[in-house]
Amino acid sequence: MKLSAVKNILNTVEAVNFKLADGTFVPEHFHVTEVGVVSKHFIDCGGTVRTEKRANFQLWDADDFEHRLKPAKLLNIISLSEKVLGMEDLEIEVEYQSNTIGKYSLEFDGKDFLLVNMQTACLANEACGIPPAKPKVNLVQLPTTNSGTCTPGGGCC
Repeated sequence: MKLSAVKNILNTVEAVNFKLADGTFVPEHFHVTEVGVVSKHFIDCGGTVRTEKRANFQLWDADDFEHRLKPAKLLNIISLSEKVLGMEDLEIEVEYQSNTIGKYSLEFDGKDFLLVNMQTACLANEACGIPPAKPKVNLVQLPTTNSGTCTPGGGCC
């Protein structure tokens, strides 16, 4: 989800809620401790130089149980980040502490923001020698004919 989409949603919702993939919610007294731009400049395993740039939100579960982040407040934080950091309309990555700092992509289900688990992947499969995935076939769906069926006295066994 891009930053512009988050801003549009924040203009329409009454509360800012983040839901994890397991259906639990980030506690409603969370803080957004950072809004920024994260740049990554790297070489993949095939030797290709790559860059990534994302908007980053960091969520923090504090002990001030009366805190509630309102949509207008988050919009103000985003606006300040755009102005001061020159933040572009980037894809958003969310950091949230669980057992370790987790990184999530962001979606919206019409009511809540969804923290979607991110996965690693090889960006240079052809250079790594990783064979293409073989199609998975369900044996029940294979065509059957009677010609391959063994019968008593048929000589196929």
